[in-house]
Parts: sequence; structure tokens; C-alpha cells
Amino acid sequence: MTEPIFIDALGPRGPYRSRNRQTVTDVAGNPMVELTLVPELYVTRAMSAMHKAKTLPLEERLTALAKGGELFATGVVDGMSAADYQYMVSRMSGTPLPIVRRAAEGISRHAAEAYRSAQQARPIGAVNDWRDPRARHGTAAWVRRGDVFAVHAAGNHPGVHTLWMEALTLGYRVAVRPSRREPLTPYRLVSALRACGFGDDQIVMLPTDYAAADEILRQADLSMVYGGQDVIDKYAADPTVLPNGPGRSKILITADSDWRVYLDMIVASISHEGGTACVNTTAVFVEGDPTPVAEAIAERLSTIPSLSPEDDKAVLTAYSLDAAKTMESYLLEKAQGTKALLGGHGVVDELSDGSAVLRPAVHLVDSPFAEQVNIELAFPCVWVAPWTREAGTDIFHETLVLTAVTKDEHLLDELLEDPTIRNLYIGNHPTYWMAPGVPHDAFLGEFLMRTKAVIRD
Repeated sequence: MTEPIFIDALGPRGPYRSRNRQTVTDVAGNPMVELTLVPELYVTRAMSAMHKAKTLPLEERLTALAKGGELFATGVVDGMSAADYQYMVSRMSGTPLPIVRRAAEGISRHAAEAYRSAQQARPIGAVNDWRDPRARHGTAAWVRRGDVFAVHAAGNHPGVHTLWMEALTLGYRVAVRPSRREPLTPYRLVSALRACGFGDDQIVMLPTDYAAADEILRQADLSMVYGGQDVIDKYAADPTVLPNGPGRSKILITADSDWRVYLDMIVASISHEGGTACVNTTAVFVEGDPTPVAEAIAERLSTIPSLSPEDDKAVLTAYSLDAAKTMESYLLEKAQGTKALLGGHGVVDELSDGSAVLRPAVHLVDSPFAEQVNIELAFPCVWVAPWTREAGTDIFHETLVLTAVTKDEHLLDELLEDPTIRNLYIGNHPTYWMAPGVPHDAFLGEFLMRTKAVIRD
């Protein structure tokens, strides 16, 4: 690239380019994109237009989604090929190129399956339409809680843009505020969906500063936001906002299971997707001596190469050197009092272009109650802790995914009944496992929809 490309806002009347723009660089600091930032007034008008718009008929929505997903993953969108898109996202976000490719394929698959996936949340006693014959005898109808759904997207992984497509299948108009770290994926996806049948007033992309971002949420009926614990705390009491924050995913290995059999799964859970996702394992708990487990994990993770993100063999996410050093300093501060098996003297590995990757870190803690076991960092970083029956299961509270390697059915019952453990995987299943139609953090449809009674003549 010789000069940055422009990413315009995609409003209800088409693309919009403002004078207020932000330069988005690659991980080495080279300008890649000039991103339009829209003012609050533009947001207000765009959201108003979406509220006035009519929802596309179901079959038109599903056809547009399937075609749009395929165009996004394989075609030329706004003059950019799929290969160029993947390269740019890799350089811009630092996400390894193989991960970007898999994410693009996943977005395409989910676009085709979004309606089936969304329908998994519908109560078995409810119908989608008052015309359903069951309504003659009285039934429940599954209806939207509103018309306009807003998304404050994250930029750590392209895959975050799969979930909101379910809202489109359910008839919502959708407003996406892209991450300013990586706005190209939502721009390409929204453009592809519009090219395949969605009207400009059905789906918009509104890049904004932080002040105008709140206006998007105020004007939407329902919203979904991504962020850290501060985001979770900010919106915890707002019933119209669904916050997505840290996962703090974990693995438990009890004494009745041979951890060696599960080592591949454990290592993959830590390092898959570059270790940046909420479903990556943050802590491993071992009933018995955790030292051999930690040593084996460290040995495996130490072999991961340090490569530029656009390399076909890249595994680790790249960052600007300053960002990498900031995370390293935080790690070294928080790891005091633990035993480092990997990364104890630092994790920053500078690349030839001036960016850096964060090498994996493995630390032993001496208690399952150590504060470190809930520290989640955006690279392969794991805390290995001892666990006893006396320690109980409260330490697994507020866990997105818990993989439990155990034959103890009473323990599994207890873990399943804990409402703060959102997903329980039993046995040889990595914490990053996901599939269409299976809830990630409950079904999105549980938040978007409600039931009402209906009876007809």
C-alpha cells in the first residue's frame, strides 16, 4: 500500500465521508485507513431513519444474508478482493492471517445459518406468526422487543461480527459502531449485505467518537456492547443493553483423570485464536500436584514461533511495541509472588518491522483462591493452580466456559447448576469450541425476543 484507503460511514442514505477522520495504522504504525467519524447529529438522524424503516420480508432477509456472507468471504467488495481484505485486517489488527481467513469463512457460514441458529432460542410452545394454525387454539407468539438493534463491536477478532446477523434474521434493523482498531470487517460485511439486498436503512455502520457512541445506544431499542470489566459494570443495571466482557474461561482436571491424555486440548484452549478471545483458557486447576501439568504446558507453548501477522504460519497476535510493553509491564506486576515457568523475565518479542508479539506465559500459583486466576490478558497467558474438594466450586463463579475433565457426576451437577458458569464442557472439549445453534453466552434471541399470547378465529 502506498496511501491509506477511505472507510466511510454507511448511513441510511448511503456512504458518508466527513472531514473528521481518524487514521488507523498497522501494528508497525504505518497509516492504512482514513476512517470517517460521524457527529452526534448524524447518529440521531440515522437512527431515526432506521426506526421509520420497514423490515424486509423474511425470505428476502435470508436470501440477502446468505448471498452477502458469500460475497464478504470470497468476492470483491467496494473494489477490494477477499485476499486483500484478509491481509489488511491482519496487518491492521495484528491478528494472524490464518485466523482472519478462518474467521471470514466462519462469518460466511453463520450468515447462511443465522436464522436456524436464532430459532434455537424460540420456546417450543411459541410460533413465529399469528397465521400459524396453532394460533386457532391459542398459543404463544415469539415477537421482537423492539425494531432497532445497536452493536458496539470489538476489534480483537473478526468473528465478533457473526452474532449480530441473528438480529437481522429476526427482523431488526441493525446499527454497528465499529472498533477503531479494526473497522474494515464491519465495513466490508455491511457493504456486502447491502449489495445483496438489504436496504441502506436496514443496516448501517456508524464510526464515532466516544461521545456520539452513547447516542447510538440511547436511540436504539436494544443494544449489545463489548469491552472490559468497566463496560460490564457500566451497563449491568441497564435492561436494554447486553454487555459482553471478559470470559475468564477455565479448565478443571480432577484426580480421576490423566491430564496427559488431555494436554493437546489444554494447550489449544490457551493458544487458539492467538489467545485473545474470551473463550481462551485463563486458568487451569489441577486436583493434586499442578507442577507437572504447568511444566508440560510451558514446554508446548514455548515452541510457538514469533512471526509477523501476515505470515501463513503465524499463531501469535501482533501489537505495536508500546502496547506490547504496556501489557508486559502489567503481567510482570500482577505475577509477583507466583512461579514463572514461561515468560517470567518478559514476553515482548520485537519483530523486524518494529511491531511485537507477546510470547506465551505460564505461571504457577499456590492457591486456587489466588487473585491471578481471574486475570485475563490478550495473548496466551495461563495461571495453573492446585484445587481440592475443600476449595469447592465457588472459585469458578463468573466463568464464560469451564471445561471439566472429571468422572465425578455430582461435581458436574453442581457446576451445571451454577448460574454464573455460562457454559460447561465435559471431557476432551476445548474452551474455544463453538457451533451455530449452540449458545455462546446464552442465546441472543433470549435478549431480543419475548412471547405474547395470541388466539385467532
